[in-house]
Amino acid sequence: MIKIIQGQLVDIKNRKIFPAEISIENGKITKIEEKQHEVKSFLLPGFIDAHIHIESSMLVPTEFARLAAIHGTVATVSDPHEIANVLGKEGVKFMIENGQKSPLKFNFGAPSCVPATNFETSGAVINAEDIKDLLALPEIKYLAEMMNYPGVIFEDEEVMKKIAWAKHFNKPTDGHAPGLRGENAKKYAAAGISTDHECYTAEEAEEKLGIGMKILIREGSAAKNFEALIDLLAEHYKNMMFCSDDKHPDDLVLGHINQLCARAVAKGIDVFKVLEVACINPVNHYNLEVGQLKVGDPADFISVKDLTNFEVLQTYIDGELVAENGKSYIKSSPFEKPNNFHTSSKNPENFKIKAAGNTIKVIEALDGELITNELQQKALENDGELISDIENDILKITVVNRYEDKAPAVAFIKNFGLKKGAIASSVAHDSHNIIAVGTSDEEICKAVNLIIKHKGGICSVNENNQKVLPLPIAGIISDKDGWETGRLYEEIDKMAKDLGSTLKAPFMTLSFMALLVIPDLKLSDKGLFSGKKFDFVDLVNEN
Repeated sequence: MIKIIQGQLVDIKNRKIFPAEISIENGKITKIEEKQHEVKSFLLPGFIDAHIHIESSMLVPTEFARLAAIHGTVATVSDPHEIANVLGKEGVKFMIENGQKSPLKFNFGAPSCVPATNFETSGAVINAEDIKDLLALPEIKYLAEMMNYPGVIFEDEEVMKKIAWAKHFNKPTDGHAPGLRGENAKKYAAAGISTDHECYTAEEAEEKLGIGMKILIREGSAAKNFEALIDLLAEHYKNMMFCSDDKHPDDLVLGHINQLCARAVAKGIDVFKVLEVACINPVNHYNLEVGQLKVGDPADFISVKDLTNFEVLQTYIDGELVAENGKSYIKSSPFEKPNNFHTSSKNPENFKIKAAGNTIKVIEALDGELITNELQQKALENDGELISDIENDILKITVVNRYEDKAPAVAFIKNFGLKKGAIASSVAHDSHNIIAVGTSDEEICKAVNLIIKHKGGICSVNENNQKVLPLPIAGIISDKDGWETGRLYEEIDKMAKDLGSTLKAPFMTLSFMALLVIPDLKLSDKGLFSGKKFDFVDLVNEN
């Protein structure tokens, strides 16, 4: 049966818009005719998120698809790095198999850095032989972000083997090198690293573009680089893409790549250039089987109300209408709930720190950034112990090993703003141990134990109240749909802000405070870590 769709067709390649009629048969576009009609909406290729960890939406791929399709997303380039750190290759296969139950086109990578470092406890290891096995799968489209850029620069044998396997299978290698400049950046790119989504300044991005790397403009729930990089798009649109990297469920309910298109056009950037970045470049770079609104292509396209706000009216994938006017037609699918969670409950004594010295190193969290600073601050003492200094917003932070019973690592952090209570999460990049910030040892312990009880989740607690979103799949993914997960997340996020947090996304920021590969001062389950020294450092300055 032939399906006919009419609209104002946006021909990105030839830079023109014309009234058209599209004929679809067996999921493919068989004919595009210029034809006069009354339909005012615009037809364009579907949006592609060029780098995302689906796990950060706290949804399985099938549930992510139900939400993303509403916003015109037809495909993703997805790094299953988070679940791989918990479950290894089996976690990657879980994501692939679940994604195949959905019409949305998930294009997974082979996670290159599991564990991300040797300075933390993860649930699994993926070595070069595992990478070979994964890259041999047709569902695996690329070697995912190579965060170990020192390993590339100093030609670590295991790192170079992984990149060599990507070249062997003729699949690109993604980068991750915040702040890397000069000769080291050249060496990194020359090794075969093709992209970077971690540029914080236009100067850094321009330099990396100049050495042949593709640059992704990232706008997620925590890391937001759109404003810093968007002015480069007008000149460098051939070598740029849009991505979210990490998108929490409440944000995904509101929008996706369509939002970045609207913001870019509002900056006065040519709409064809914007759409090339959003719809075309990822297909070409990653060799995706995603249609570009051409005869013979899979019928993956969208209808939007206008080319300014990009309000999505309809989303088609392989010729099937999967979403319309804010309603998803993608059905939920049953799934298993694999996990790896083996620690037992804690007590407040586990989080105490004996006083020894005048000053301490404090992590300075920065709103909307993954990077942190190292501060030197006077410690607040009570009965020979270091405690949270609520008045000066220097609070205790802990990372608790979730894979085995070990003593928690405890340090201090600034800018979370809590005046009472505590928040905790088992979403803690990259190894997904339990991370918590709070105003007292008792409340930190209460929050941590709530996560342990549910074998994964996020929570806010105070003396009289607690709210938790359980994450029973790998301790990082909900078993509920996107709307319910988004609603529960929003409630817990609101409670964190009612407790005093001044951060836009306190749980997203919290989840990155254990991310050792992003400088500077972070905390793993093994201790306080300096990204600049790439080694552990003492909390207390003994002087």
